[in-house]
Amino acid sequence: MLYDIWTVFWRDWVVLKRRMVKFLLSRMVAPMLYLVAFGWGLGRSIDVGGGSYLDFLVPGILALNSMNISFNSIIPVHAERVYHKSLEEYIIAPICPQSFVIGKVLASVLRGLLSSAIIVGLAVLFGARFTVTPLFLLVLVLNCVIFAEIGFWAAMVIQTYEEMGQVNTYILLPMSFLCGTFFSTNALPDVLRWFIELLPLTHTSGLLRCIGSGGDGAMGSVLVLMIYAVLCFFLGNRAFLRLRR
Repeated sequence: MLYDIWTVFWRDWVVLKRRMVKFLLSRMVAPMLYLVAFGWGLGRSIDVGGGSYLDFLVPGILALNSMNISFNSIIPVHAERVYHKSLEEYIIAPICPQSFVIGKVLASVLRGLLSSAIIVGLAVLFGARFTVTPLFLLVLVLNCVIFAEIGFWAAMVIQTYEEMGQVNTYILLPMSFLCGTFFSTNALPDVLRWFIELLPLTHTSGLLRCIGSGGDGAMGSVLVLMIYAVLCFFLGNRAFLRLRR
């Protein structure tokens, strides 16, 4: 099974390696705009009750960016299934179905972590202060895993490219702005805040911000992220198995 996972992952790694420079440069644009517009621009007039808004903002950008990159990096599987009809090669290949799912998810996680490393480097250059610990990295990896798995599940069940775009519009975009990335969820109405705090990106944003500022982090939130990761893997794997029948 490990060899099968490595085979699937290696294929995506070869593609990424050939496009590495373009990938890294393109991933610098959005974070730099966020840091300039919100960290230097708007952030100068925002009081977060201790520390600078830039320090508050960077963990949120890391959570947001790792979500988007991990989700969008696995979307080509949808094109392989619906348009190119090349997913059948994996379906009939003598590999464990779970190996294909895990291999694709790990390839997307790698892209998410590379993009996050760029943000960390830019944040340091901009003067942000935060601490990167093993628990910080674990939370970041879990966030990448969750949204890569959600992207894989969507790629298996959604039928058209236009419907894939609606996932971004109705799911990722609201989470991008409401899940504690740019402001605290305490500013939201109680009913909306209760719902928002159930979402995985909210837990990621809060954990990264707490750990990055020197706190221990809420292990309950880490457990929630692990549950999301297991549940989303189950859904993605189940959807892929249905295609093999």
